[in-house]
Amino acid sequence: MAYKLTVNGKAVTVDVPADMPLLWVLREVLNLPGTKFGCGMTQCGACRVHVNGEIAPACSTPIAEAAGKKVTTIEGLATNELHPLQKAWMEVDVAQCGYCQAGQIMAAAALLKKHPKPTDAQIDVAMERNICRCGTYLRIREAIHKAAAANSSKQAE
Repeated sequence: MAYKLTVNGKAVTVDVPADMPLLWVLREVLNLPGTKFGCGMTQCGACRVHVNGEIAPACSTPIAEAAGKKVTTIEGLATNELHPLQKAWMEVDVAQCGYCQAGQIMAAAALLKKHPKPTDAQIDVAMERNICRCGTYLRIREAIHKAAAANSSKQAE
């Protein structure tokens, strides 16, 4: 069946089974490999994307559920330059193996939309469903604070 949705600002139509996970549509059909397969059970956060502005696990979201919606992946998070979170991630040197980072950044971006200046507790709650097997949680928190400060200073200009 054909499903229409908007991915990273572009209207797309995909002809796939209704139960095909959004993750595989993104990676295999649309050739957007930034969203990673981690556990396949909504437990690790590696596959997180935004669906209509809300964080969603791509591994367990069937394409039929995403039809007609706006999906943003790590590839579409920023347009002309790096997103403040991506810049902060590099400045703080968050990534070690890097596998979970797309999901981490997408979760952090959703957090900053809701809480532009998050507390440590808000960060911990927002990020708790994202597992980093390298254990860079303190650097992730630092990068989120750094991105929030960068956003604040941009808005003040």
